[in-house]
Amino acid sequence: MAGTVGWLRRRCPGSPASVAGTATRNGGHFERRKLALGDCGRAYGTDCAHEHACVRCPVLIVHATERPWLVEIRDNLLARILEAEREGWLGEIEGLQSSLTHAEEKLAQLDAQISRQQESVDLGIPTFREIVARTTAAATPPEPL
Repeated sequence: MAGTVGWLRRRCPGSPASVAGTATRNGGHFERRKLALGDCGRAYGTDCAHEHACVRCPVLIVHATERPWLVEIRDNLLARILEAEREGWLGEIEGLQSSLTHAEEKLAQLDAQISRQQESVDLGIPTFREIVARTTAAATPPEPL
């Protein structure tokens, strides 16, 4: 990566350092995928269709460590909806309620993911007792008459 940055700087000596930037895998896509709440799961090289309204986006991958911030966003949306209703801003209410619905869905998804990670999963691996119980016993010779 350092070689690529050096080549860019030698090739374009007059350009600002921000043009050369720091090289990362796939041309910096990994850096652009990191968001405040997690990672963007959209395809590389595609534009954001939601104009950075990430809470509404179905491809936002929320990190479990960002749950408190998502709760704060939800609480803020609730407060903004109450303010919009009080002030009579009917156009704002619909957009805020849509964001609130998506934020609550993200919280539910994140809570389900966290609970799945905390549960143990039975993989069906037999215990020693079950293995021994399956062995066949040696046939005993018939008793003499």
